[in-house]
Amino acid sequence: MLGLSALLGRRNAPDPSHPDIRDWYRGLDKPAFTPPDAAFGLVWPVLETGMAVGGYRLLRAAPSARRNASIGLWLGTIGMIGGWSEIFFRGRALGTSAAASGAMLAGAGAYVATTHKVDRAAQLTAVPLVAWLGFATILATSIWRRNLGS
Repeated sequence: MLGLSALLGRRNAPDPSHPDIRDWYRGLDKPAFTPPDAAFGLVWPVLETGMAVGGYRLLRAAPSARRNASIGLWLGTIGMIGGWSEIFFRGRALGTSAAASGAMLAGAGAYVATTHKVDRAAQLTAVPLVAWLGFATILATSIWRRNLGS
């Protein structure tokens, strides 16, 4: 699942291999706090590695209803990450992507809260993702508002 999510992200990256997506993204009115493009390529592998470690730890944890809920939330969060890049970059649906960012943040937050009682280390691997998704939700919402009617 994590590999599929990363593949979707790569498929939609605004880099030289996707000139239409890159030109569209560069043309958006973005807030001053938008990180440089290179930052995204540095941040996401770290976040995805943390989620991979967390998911692995959960799969090795003793079976329980809470573990199953954590795994379900883990899978949902990973799926939403890949889906977001489809919505934002390929679909160019800025309002929908802002809402999807909020949903990812809620899902990742629920994952962290549920995983606490299953595996503390797995929980901690997702805390940076929650922080990043909080920032990403603010960023996506700002981009949407700045580009209304575009």
